[in-house]
Amino acid sequence: MIPVPVTRRPGAASPRAAHSRPPNYPVPVTSETSHAGDLLVRIGAVVFFVGAVATLVTLLPLFLGSDPLPTAAYLVSMLMGVGFAIAGAGVLRSIAVQRRRARSSSSPSSPSSPSGR
Repeated sequence: MIPVPVTRRPGAASPRAAHSRPPNYPVPVTSETSHAGDLLVRIGAVVFFVGAVATLVTLLPLFLGSDPLPTAAYLVSMLMGVGFAIAGAGVLRSIAVQRRRARSSSSPSSPSSPSGR
């Protein structure tokens, strides 16, 4: 006897339809609020992106052989570094807050002397 694959009738409901569940996400989805430093990182990313676009625009005359742009365009392209610094400050701020929380949660109830005497 030759095995024949079993197929469903068209329009028939899937056996899993009655037991459907939400899809699995690669990371848990939470309604967590933003932490200290998150806003600085986001602002830094936007400023960095503006500076990157300005840098590309200031390089176009070099490749097109036209006159260079005014000084203001070069000053705007410096925003790339400013954005990087802002984002770095946000990361450092979040690190400091996390360290502070870790110290406060693991602080001993009674301080002991370093020599143990």
